[in-house]
Amino acid sequence: MTAPESSSAAVSPSASHDPAVISDRGRLYLQLAETDAVGPVRLRSLIRHFGTPEAVLGASATELTRAEGIGRTSAEAIVGSRRNAETSRIIDRCEELGVRVLCQEDDEYPRPLLHISDPPICLFVKGRLEPTDAVGMAIVGTRRCSHYGREQALRFAESLAGAGFTIVSGLARGIDGHAHQGALQAGGRTIAVLGNGLATVYPPEHAELAEHIVQAGALVSELPPDVAPDAKNFPRRNRIIVGLALGVIVVEAGKRSGALISARLAADYNREAFAVPGRIDQPDRAAGVNALIREGHAKLITCLDDVLSDLGDVGRIMHINAPPSAAKNEEAASPVSLFDPQVAAQAVVPGADRSLSAVDQAVLDALRDGATDADRICERAGFDAGHVLASLTGLELRGRIRRLPGNRFEPR
Repeated sequence: MTAPESSSAAVSPSASHDPAVISDRGRLYLQLAETDAVGPVRLRSLIRHFGTPEAVLGASATELTRAEGIGRTSAEAIVGSRRNAETSRIIDRCEELGVRVLCQEDDEYPRPLLHISDPPICLFVKGRLEPTDAVGMAIVGTRRCSHYGREQALRFAESLAGAGFTIVSGLARGIDGHAHQGALQAGGRTIAVLGNGLATVYPPEHAELAEHIVQAGALVSELPPDVAPDAKNFPRRNRIIVGLALGVIVVEAGKRSGALISARLAADYNREAFAVPGRIDQPDRAAGVNALIREGHAKLITCLDDVLSDLGDVGRIMHINAPPSAAKNEEAASPVSLFDPQVAAQAVVPGADRSLSAVDQAVLDALRDGATDADRICERAGFDAGHVLASLTGLELRGRIRRLPGNRFEPR
């Protein structure tokens, strides 16, 4: 049936819902996300053309076709979404499960994701995301890892989490699961990005691990809660893992490992790519990761310092707080948090490099010109989100800027 051509079609009033589950703005974004014709790239085109999700949902089919990339079939699907009850059903299900829905306009939506080309329209979250998660590191690799791979995933996750990074991975068997475990063992934060809805933990043997992750970070997905695991969703999941982090570490990967997708996405999203060299006598687990190093797609790393040396001011500051080794002892089990208020208040650390880089200076100038949030700072400073977020963290710890509610900033 052809949709009516009235441009005055009103957006359906929001059904009653718990604001702790979803915001009023989030409901509009979710309605668009549940339209088969709208994905992250088309949403960006629609918002660019119409300005707001309300305007998109209130437009006629003919008006919608004037937006770039929107054909007649897609336009009619968007108009038809106004009569779709699926959005309310999803929200009710999220309330049952203790899952929140974040849209791109919500303060808690991870800012780094807004600076990739195809950010999730909505994120389903169980647990809690923190502003400090912007200083994240992804660790990925093969599901069929060796004892060597397991030890390297645990070692890097423990040392990075102990230095203050949030560890991001995909909760899969093998390297992913060990990366989450390493972060938890260090008393750090970790985020698991699932390729299915949050009503199900996949693989099922990671159910207990998932419970621990919820207490020390979050489970996240762009898929509604009851979407079952499906191989086609996992490559798309990888872009979220990369988008949440400053860089990606690949630990063991064969020639066709999905972890290689993450390493290649790092270049597209202006993130760092690192690789732990694999054992040459195990090509089924090492061929892919060693090829990344050989062909220059990832930097070879063997320890925490190798990672920190490539991360500028953030790396230098985190080096001060890194535990002396990844060995399990009382000191390493309770590392000094990079974001501990006392650490931040002391700001001036003997021996730290306090000179301003070009990025630092541009960020400070943007703040003095009135920019307060990361998006505006990126625009005015002229640098990408990864460099700006790293600079903001470094400047905050050195006492040059102050973090305000709502993840905003001002110069001291």
